Amino acid sequence: MHHHILDAQFASLAHCADLLVKDNCIVLPTETVYGLAANALSSSAVAKIYAVKNRPQFNPLIVHVKDSAAAQQIALISEDALKLAEAFWPGPLTLVVPLKPHVGISPLVTAGLDTVAIRCPAHPVFQAILHQINFPLAAPSANPSQYLSATSVDDVCHGFQHLDHALTMIDGGTCASGLESTILDTTTNPMTILRAGPITLQQLHQHTAVCVNHSDDQAPILKAPGMMLRHYAPRTPIRLNATNLIPGEVGLNFGDCTLGDQGFSLNLSVTSQLTEAAHNLFNFLHELDKRQAVGIAVAPIPHHGIGIAINDRLKRAAAQV
Repeated sequence: MHHHILDAQFASLAHCADLLVKDNCIVLPTETVYGLAANALSSSAVAKIYAVKNRPQFNPLIVHVKDSAAAQQIALISEDALKLAEAFWPGPLTLVVPLKPHVGISPLVTAGLDTVAIRCPAHPVFQAILHQINFPLAAPSANPSQYLSATSVDDVCHGFQHLDHALTMIDGGTCASGLESTILDTTTNPMTILRAGPITLQQLHQHTAVCVNHSDDQAPILKAPGMMLRHYAPRTPIRLNATNLIPGEVGLNFGDCTLGDQGFSLNLSVTSQLTEAAHNLFNFLHELDKRQAVGIAVAPIPHHGIGIAINDRLKRAAAQV
């Protein structure tokens, strides 16, 4: 299937805005990963996201807005949460906040919950689209459900190569962060990080006096995306904290921790930089997955800073169905 790939020019942006007004879903770049976007007020548009991704409908979506004022039109945002929005928006922080009643957000977006996950993206293409339309956009990652997130249009095309209809997408280059946004539940006391991401616990604590904890992953209700045990997974099985390559495996190294030269390997960051590793993670897993090896062995990743988010994605990628 040949998808419609457009350059980030004004005519393309106007065309995509028109498609969104007509209840289509399109692929847009964000600073985190590529997103599959549709009108968050339209259940028929949002249903197309679920159909394209083959995503379970109990798994809520993130609503993307152009600024905090637009967020406050659809959600009740506390003073403490607003301080965090002011500090990190536009950027890779998603806030789970109480949904205002009767604002028109499709119940498919919230999975019927009375909370909504909301963020303001920093990518200029996504911002330009949001400024051309008068509604927020629901946008999960642009990949089949549970499969690897896409950090380039090539990744999107590979993930959706068997789709029976073409998607329209804007090529915004490789995503800067390469990891999905940090999701913070502001409705709990203390606030809870539901999904680790580019904004770390330490960074959040610098901007709020409110206590913030990591989720214990035992939440009975999926209040946000990325909480299912198996998620972000390649088709090739993953083995974590490996120290060597088993015959037939390919390797994912980090820094000096390399798995031998008995097979094909990539290094997330030769210089042990966790931000570089996060940027490369999904792209390299896509590359290794294409080699159709018996498995992907992953070297240990330090569990601090953004390394916590990297390990979260790897743990979910390695979970068995």
